[in-house]
Amino acid sequence: MSTRRSHVPATRLCPHCGASQPIAAGERVWPVGWACANCGTSPPAAEGFPLFCPQLADTLTGCDPAGSAFLAKAEEHHFWFRARNRLLVGLLQRHFPDSRSLLEIGCGAGNVLVNMLRRGNWDRIAGAELHISGLRIARSRLPPEVELVQLDATSIPATNAFDVIGAFDVLEHIEQDEVALREMYRAVKPGGGVLIAVPQHPALWSVSDEVAYHQRRYRRGELERKVSAAGFRIVFSSSYIFFLLPMLVLNRLLGLGGGKEDPAAIAREFELAPSINSILGGITNAEVALTLAGMRWPIGGSRIVVARRK
Repeated sequence: MSTRRSHVPATRLCPHCGASQPIAAGERVWPVGWACANCGTSPPAAEGFPLFCPQLADTLTGCDPAGSAFLAKAEEHHFWFRARNRLLVGLLQRHFPDSRSLLEIGCGAGNVLVNMLRRGNWDRIAGAELHISGLRIARSRLPPEVELVQLDATSIPATNAFDVIGAFDVLEHIEQDEVALREMYRAVKPGGGVLIAVPQHPALWSVSDEVAYHQRRYRRGELERKVSAAGFRIVFSSSYIFFLLPMLVLNRLLGLGGGKEDPAAIAREFELAPSINSILGGITNAEVALTLAGMRWPIGGSRIVVARRK
């Protein structure tokens, strides 16, 4: 399905007065040093990143920014991230083959953006993250044309600016997830859409969710209802991690020990021998291939939803 080319002008929004300013072709959405023509406000910057929510940067909001370096390393090799990236890129190609602009909300250290870049044909690609610690690593991994910005997902200062907006295991960290979805609707172009992944099944809640500062695991149909309420039309929905769900359930039943104050709880989730990581990778890659071929899984550790702006 092609992405319809929108003739609605893309604009950036002033974080102070809300005034809009057109974004020219080839121009960054949020260039450093930009000043509002209406009120003169210029967002601050740090290390080359425009700051739209500096008061929350690198605080214990949404996640622990101290874990950015650890996750950046784990994402490169762990079977779960690698298979998920294949699924996300495949779904992008399937549902938005003509997309030329992408914003990833909660881009972290840039692992997904690295994979999205390999598709090519981008006029504009950007990553937004609350924590500068993540943006700093992302900058080291991404080419300079990738725009990186610090902002809160519940206040995206742009309108009609992107063909696709992605949020990959991000919404569960946000208390006001429905506000974030409405912001995504405003920031995406008519005919464009969103690609969203979240953990699901509250029964799977564990210490790992607590350590990761999750607000929720999504109930069946919950994400779809919230995405639809924001104005989107669902075009794809399926569980992910179906084949390995029994292993995940057993892991939760046995428990990881510790509590939210246990910093090693997340690390233990990624401590896999290379041979085990390879076997699990083969299983999840097979699931991804079947999903992209048309299979839909009723249950699984995660939920993937694709939706289009009406």
